[in-house]
Amino acid sequence: MLRWSVHLEGGPRRVNHAAVAVGHKVYSFGGYCSGEDYETLRQIDVHVFNTVSLRWMKLPPVRTGGQDRLWEVPYMRYGHTAVLLDDTIYLWGGRNDTEGACNVLYAFDVNTHRWFTPKISGTVPGARDGHSACVLQKAMYIFGGYEQLADCFSNDIHKLDTTCMIWSLINARGTPARWRDFHSATIIGTKMFVFGGRADRFGPFHSNNEIYCNKIKVFDTETNCWLSTPSTQPLPEGRRSHSAFCYNGELYIFGGYNARLDQHFNDLWKFNPEAFSWKKIEPMGKGPCPRRRQCCCMVGDRIILFGGTSPCPEQGMGDEFNLMDHSDLYILDFSPNLKMLCKIAVIQHSLDQSGLPHDIRWELAAMTTNSNISRPIFSSHG
Repeated sequence: MLRWSVHLEGGPRRVNHAAVAVGHKVYSFGGYCSGEDYETLRQIDVHVFNTVSLRWMKLPPVRTGGQDRLWEVPYMRYGHTAVLLDDTIYLWGGRNDTEGACNVLYAFDVNTHRWFTPKISGTVPGARDGHSACVLQKAMYIFGGYEQLADCFSNDIHKLDTTCMIWSLINARGTPARWRDFHSATIIGTKMFVFGGRADRFGPFHSNNEIYCNKIKVFDTETNCWLSTPSTQPLPEGRRSHSAFCYNGELYIFGGYNARLDQHFNDLWKFNPEAFSWKKIEPMGKGPCPRRRQCCCMVGDRIILFGGTSPCPEQGMGDEFNLMDHSDLYILDFSPNLKMLCKIAVIQHSLDQSGLPHDIRWELAAMTTNSNISRPIFSSHG
């Protein structure tokens, strides 16, 4: 029984950020918020969401001990990626309004909350943003994005072997996925499933002929080959800046944006890699409004989705592009337990809660899909 079970307001207002689940916590790195200063260089911010207490915490700035170690801490950026390998989060790419795009590999120790820059060798990918990053065993795969130096979309695949910290450019066989940025790449088994993104109809250079890919492309990491894939119907609308995740061997996508249609999405689709078929999913409960550039992390049987940007519902409330950045968070539960379902039923049937203890009433409010949390959800204790 798939259900949007929790809706919280008042978290960090972030767009085009990157996030990783570590145990029962979600670490969110950087991103932007309309109206903030992204020309002055400063340390990237790190917010942590505790999925048990439903509270956010912002980590304090790193004390670098002088300028000699300042370069080991990434500067504030957006359009980057973050992945978890063992107890280390690897952050790569992204851009800043002053420095442009970046290709330095940063590492964050989840136990000590310390940043460091691993010593690497090999063929380092060119600086970019809007790429994807996914993990298979001890390797991180980077695909696509918009390369700053070449000023064009990419469809290269780069691999970082974290056992020896060597970058390599994969000589992929087969018909490659189209050059693109702000797509998604998801590992299922030993294959990488690429969906969506913004591309150009005529080649790798950006022009007025944007297209939005809506067909799955599959890369086999064992053979280093792009596979031929069958045509299938129905298909989701092409989009970029959506979320993608794997659950029980199937691929899910949520939200995104298509500029040719001038449309933001809040639909949920499931892709079965065995049948190579899509199905639109309608979860119970009230989910997020249409949006793009949000973050989405799997914690157990739940998806934690937060942030992003949407068309402004009222004139004058958004930025110069009439967009409004979000500070909300939703939980999509694949397996809501009986306790949670009972709490939701209490709310939905408007039963009298006046005699219940305060903590139970607050928890009931947290479980309803139609109410916001009035209790502060930022904590100094994590």
